[in-house]
Amino acid sequence: MTVTLAEEIMLLSLDDASGAAKEKQSAAWAVAGGILLDLVLAGRVAVDGGRLRVADRTPTDVPLLDERLRLIAGWAGRRSRAPKTTEWLTKDCAKAVKATTESLHGRGLVRAEQRRVMGLFPVTRYPEADGSVERELRDRLRAVVLDDAEPDTRTAGLLALVHGAKLHRVAFPDVPRKEIAPRLEEITAGQWAAEDVRRAIRDMQAAMVVVMATTVFTVTG
Repeated sequence: MTVTLAEEIMLLSLDDASGAAKEKQSAAWAVAGGILLDLVLAGRVAVDGGRLRVADRTPTDVPLLDERLRLIAGWAGRRSRAPKTTEWLTKDCAKAVKATTESLHGRGLVRAEQRRVMGLFPVTRYPEADGSVERELRDRLRAVVLDDAEPDTRTAGLLALVHGAKLHRVAFPDVPRKEIAPRLEEITAGQWAAEDVRRAIRDMQAAMVVVMATTVFTVTG
């Protein structure tokens, strides 16, 4: 089963048993960034100089990606110049998480369970229904990061997003961050994709740093 980068990040973030999201805010930025990166890899969106634009409106035939492509095209089309990537990530991260978890549920990879927090507030959790995709994903990431296997373009891009959003504990819960950070830096800087894709990754990492820092300041300031 082929899953999107956003779905892979969401699978890493969701607790298998409870269905609660770990590192919730950081994961949200990475999920939104994962959708953008998949659209970049598909040639539908370009990210350069901290700004994004739609390069091709042709559907990808992946509903999660095509809905975001439609939304980006409509949103960016109402502006006089290409909008900042930070603006889109900030605008879309929460909605992207909802759309991505619903996509995982539709694929039968997670279950949707209604629960109440403190017995009062209704929430929906997404515990694991089929763990085969996540197991394959974690094995692939460990092979690249811990065993120095050569990453393909999508795996390298995923790891770059994980590193940029500081989701080390989510992706590698049993490995100290200091042991894997150098390898993730190496992968992010490596020649694993065309220059425009790597440039887009750098732009999205920079955007995530900005929006994550802004969120922390807003919450604690």
